[in-house]
Amino acid sequence: MTSSGNTMDDEDTFKILIATDIHLGYLEKDAVRGNDTFVTFDEIMKHAKENEVDFILLGGDLFHDNKPSRKAMHSCLEIMRKYCMGDTPILFDIISDQAVNFDNSRFPWVNYQDENLNISTPVFSVHGNHDDPTGADGLCALDLLSCAGLVNHFGRSRSVEKLEISPILLQKGSTKIALYGIGSIPDERLYRMFVNKQVTMLRPREDEESWFNMFVIHQNRSKHGATNYIPEQFLDDFLDLVIWGHEHECKITPARNEQQLFYVTQPGSSVVTSLSPGEAVKKHIGLLRVKGRKMNLQKIPLQTVRQFLIEDVTLANHTDLFSPEQPNVMQKIQAFCQQKVEEMLEEAERDRLGNPLMPEKPLIRLRVDYSGGFEPFTTMRFSQKFVDRVANPKDILHFTRHRESKDNVKEEAIDFDMLLSRPSSEVLQLRVEDLVKEYFQTAEKNMQLSLLTEQGMGKAVQEYVDKEERDAIEELINYQLEKTQRYLRERRVEASEEKIDEEIRRFRDSKRNTAEEDEEVQEAISRAKAHRDRGDSVRDDADLSDELPDITMESDEDSAPAPSGRGRGRGARGRGGRSQSTTARGRARGAGSQSGRGGRGQKTLSSPVKTKSIMEAFQAPAPRASRGTAKKSVEIIIDDSDSEDDSSFVPSKPVQRTSSITSSKRSSQSQSQSYKGVCFDDDDDDEDEFDPFKGSSRQGRR
Repeated sequence: MTSSGNTMDDEDTFKILIATDIHLGYLEKDAVRGNDTFVTFDEIMKHAKENEVDFILLGGDLFHDNKPSRKAMHSCLEIMRKYCMGDTPILFDIISDQAVNFDNSRFPWVNYQDENLNISTPVFSVHGNHDDPTGADGLCALDLLSCAGLVNHFGRSRSVEKLEISPILLQKGSTKIALYGIGSIPDERLYRMFVNKQVTMLRPREDEESWFNMFVIHQNRSKHGATNYIPEQFLDDFLDLVIWGHEHECKITPARNEQQLFYVTQPGSSVVTSLSPGEAVKKHIGLLRVKGRKMNLQKIPLQTVRQFLIEDVTLANHTDLFSPEQPNVMQKIQAFCQQKVEEMLEEAERDRLGNPLMPEKPLIRLRVDYSGGFEPFTTMRFSQKFVDRVANPKDILHFTRHRESKDNVKEEAIDFDMLLSRPSSEVLQLRVEDLVKEYFQTAEKNMQLSLLTEQGMGKAVQEYVDKEERDAIEELINYQLEKTQRYLRERRVEASEEKIDEEIRRFRDSKRNTAEEDEEVQEAISRAKAHRDRGDSVRDDADLSDELPDITMESDEDSAPAPSGRGRGRGARGRGGRSQSTTARGRARGAGSQSGRGGRGQKTLSSPVKTKSIMEAFQAPAPRASRGTAKKSVEIIIDDSDSEDDSSFVPSKPVQRTSSITSSKRSSQSQSQSYKGVCFDDDDDDEDEFDPFKGSSRQGRR
C-alpha cells in the first residue's frame, strides 16, 4: 500500500521500514541457496521505495560474516545504490548533535546532508553480533558502508564498563522521535552493566513528554543462561517502542510489557539460517507510522523467502506400524519417513502456487525421536531420493532421543526489581568464572578437565569476556601443556598412558587454590597480550630461520645498538640472566642487548611455538622457546564536549527500580502512558483503507 493512496500520510507522519537480521552472504557458495539473501534484501529495499518511507531502520546483522566476501559487499552496495540514491527530498530533520550520534565516523553527520551525496532514502542501522567491530581499529562492515555514504551507523560503544546512550532526535512537522540504539555487546557484560547501574539513557531536557521514544537493541531476548540474555525489565519505562534484533523468530506484532508499559516488536530474520521451529514462522518486515505519540505497525509478508517446513515424529507413538522387535523394522521406518517427507513436499507445493517469486525447492526438516528401543539408520541413501526436490538434501532427517527430565528441578523466578536494587558489592558475585566452575562441577565424567583446573579456566574465560583477550584460553592451554611436559620429563615418568594420567592428575591437584595457579593464569594473560600487541613491523624484523630466535627489545641500561652479527647471548629469559617479566627459567637463543654472555635483556618476544602432545614430548624432547610479556595497551577515553546549538540532555532516572516513587512522578508517568495510541494492521488482508490513528484513545494502552 503506497502513500499516494493514503490520506493518513501527512506532513506530521513518520513512515519507517523496520527489518533485522538480513544476513547477507549466508551460504553464498551453495549452488541452490547462494542468492537467497540478496534476492530478499532487494525485495525489502523495493518495499521501502514503493511505500516512500522516510527512512529504513535495521536492527543489526546486515551481513552474516564479520568479514563479508567481495560478492556479499558488492551485492549490498549495488542494491543500496539502486534504492537509496535519488532526487526525492528528505522531509525530516535531525536536531541533535550529530557529532555525538555518529562519533565513530570520520564524517560525523547524516548521509543525506552530505553535499557530495544525493540520498533519497536514508538507512539507519546498529551492528549485530555477526558484523560487530573487531581488530585494532575496531572497524566493521557497516563502517565501510558508512564511509561510502550509504548507511548511518549508530549505537556504538567503546567502553566495556559503562554505557551512555544519546538519542538521535528526529522531527517531521509536529512529530518528534528520540531514536536510541545499542549495537551488539556480549550479553553477560551488558547484563552486568544493567545490574551495576552503569547504563544511562539521556533524554531531551525540553518537553520530555512530547517525544516518541524508540529503542533498537540486538541481544538475546530469550533466556539462554543465568546472565546470557537481557530481560525486558532492565529497559527504561519511558520508552514507547523497542525494536528487538538478534532473535530470528518473527514476532513482529508489538507485544505490550505490562510492567514497563512499552511495546516490543521482534521482526525476526529474513532468511532461514537454522533448521529450527522458530525459523519456520512466516517472515515479515514492518512499516511503522508514527504521528505525535501514536503509532501504527503494518506487517508486510516477504514473498521471496524460501519455504521451510519442519515436523516432529516419535517412533514409539506408531506401535501399530512397527516395533523394535520386528526383523525388518529398519525398512519400515525408512518407508514411514519417506512418506512424511513426501507429504511435506506436497504441502510446500500447494503453498507455492500463485507466488512466482518464491524459490522452487523448499527446505524440509523431519525430526525423528527414536527413543524406546529403536535405532537410527544412515541418512545418505535416504537423502539421495530428494536431491532434485529439496534445497537441503544432506540434512533432511535429524534423529533425536528423548531425555528424561530430572525430578524436583524447577527454575526459580527472578525478581528483577530486587536484583536491580542490590548493592554493587553483591553484584560482583555474578562472574563468568563462577559459571565455569559450576559447569565443570556438574558436568559428566568424560567432560571434566584433566590438565587444567576449574579456577584457571574460569579466569581465562573471564579475561575473554571482560577484556576480549581472545588468546587467553589458548595461551593458558599451551603454557600449561609446556609446564606439564617439563614436569613429566623431570620426574622421568614411565611412558605409559596410565602412569602419565596418574602423574598429571597429581600435578594438577597439587596446584589447586595455590599461588602457583594464579601465576599461571597471569603468565597466560601476559602471553595473550604480547601476542595481540605484536605488530607486523616486529614480525618483519624477526629472523625466520629454523632456529626460531627470540626478538630482544632494547635494554634500558645500555643505549648502545646491538651488533649486527649473530652471537650466542643471554636473553631476558636466558639461563642465569636477569628477567623483569617472568620467573620461569629457560634458554633463549638470539641477539641479546649486549654481545657475549650475561647480557641483560628487558623483555623478549618469541615466535609461536609448535605445541606437542605429552607422548610426543617423551619421544623427542626439544628446547622450549621463551616468551615475554608486553605492556598493557592504553585505553583512550573520548570526552565529547557540548555544542552551543544542540539540544541539551539530562540523564534519565537510573536503571534501578525502587518502590518509593513520589506521587507526582507516578501521576506524570501514568499520564504520559495514557495517550500512547497503538493500532496494528496486517498487510495480508487490507481490503479497506484504515486510519491507524483512529480509535487510539486512552483505553488503547490499558
